[in-house]
Amino acid sequence: MNNISIEKFNVSDLEQIKVNLETEFDNFWNSNILEKELNSDTSFYLCCKLDSEIVGYAGITIVLDIAELDNIVIKKDKRGNGFSSLLLKELIKIAKSHHCTKLNLEVASNNEIAINLYKKFGFKQVGSRTNYYKGVDALLFTLDI
Repeated sequence: MNNISIEKFNVSDLEQIKVNLETEFDNFWNSNILEKELNSDTSFYLCCKLDSEIVGYAGITIVLDIAELDNIVIKKDKRGNGFSSLLLKELIKIAKSHHCTKLNLEVASNNEIAINLYKKFGFKQVGSRTNYYKGVDALLFTLDI
């Protein structure tokens, strides 16, 4: 059986996936932006490891009592294995431990897999932003925690 762990995502972890970040994961953020987030006092990032391989990462930014989901990114060939759920569950715990009252996020309206994940965790749609992602609307969701 494979060993799955959720750990703090740090700069040395980023170095392991830096070369493949934009091809095997997504071109959502480049490594420079992600490194700044990892070094921020208000951001909390986790990585999901399958054995010793980093198969995904996710992070939140906390300002006062509100957490904002920055991203959940799973390696393309590892999607559909529940790693996003594991990461999201742990990020919710972190937000609660920092006394956050809400966890907010935005998601592309055509990202049905992510929308279903968020609904499974109890997020409610509270708004939208027209053409936010180059012609695709963004849906705004929140979770009371």
